[in-house]
Amino acid sequence: MRVYLDLLRDVLDTGIDKADRTGVGTRSVFGRQIRCDLNEGFPLLTTKRLHVKSIVCELLWFLSGSTDNGWLQAQGVRIWNEWANADGALGPIYGAQWRSWACPDGRVIDQLSELIETIRTRPDSRRLLVSAWNPADLPDESMSPQENVRAGRMSLAPCHCLFQFYVARGRLSCQLYQRSADLFLGVPFNIASYALLTHLVAHQCDLQVGEFIHTFGDLHLYRNHLQEAIVFEQLRREPRALPRLRLARRAPTLFDYRLEDIEILDYNPHPGIRAPIAV
Repeated sequence: MRVYLDLLRDVLDTGIDKADRTGVGTRSVFGRQIRCDLNEGFPLLTTKRLHVKSIVCELLWFLSGSTDNGWLQAQGVRIWNEWANADGALGPIYGAQWRSWACPDGRVIDQLSELIETIRTRPDSRRLLVSAWNPADLPDESMSPQENVRAGRMSLAPCHCLFQFYVARGRLSCQLYQRSADLFLGVPFNIASYALLTHLVAHQCDLQVGEFIHTFGDLHLYRNHLQEAIVFEQLRREPRALPRLRLARRAPTLFDYRLEDIEILDYNPHPGIRAPIAV
């Protein structure tokens, strides 16, 4: 994952200081892209240990259509705690948009089910897209996440907001557009999550995997991550060999995979590096 370290250096060397919604402040660049050949290994960061269970459980949660943080907490995953209400509600975030996009005429669109059907029947389609960016449900930036949920809005606007699949020569590739990218904490999770999603969709559609392409809008490091013990410690580390992904079974549908179906083999990263989260 040397491409990830290159992004860190790029933001450090060429980024500009900007204010942001959280009040922490960032160093930011705009418009970057990386490519990962998924046949060369599973793109899980090795210059610091990532919590694989959180990555897998969050994706399965998205796929289920759930927006209840209680399910994640029951799995021991706490990555959404800061944005949830006391009852676990998060508003119509990713899972709701992916699986039950509400239309003005009362229809509800399951984008993922339609995606799978289209890949199987019209693999050359240029409409193999899923969007989480629904302007009608976006939060009011002047309100807290909890206040937005009580008002029926998302607790957090989608950062990874649009993805598209592409089928060629029996291989499935995915391109993600991420409008806002927390490079130190969020991006390593996002890379692994969408690489896993590509594998699962390919598995369901009798395809091999191709590339994962990650396109960034505002790519940034928070100011409280610009410390010797955080970013620079990671830059001193040499990337190790990528792990491998093994799917224990082919689930009946994309929405039936379980945590125990997904194995990451030969993951040998450097130790984790703790960093504060900006809410």
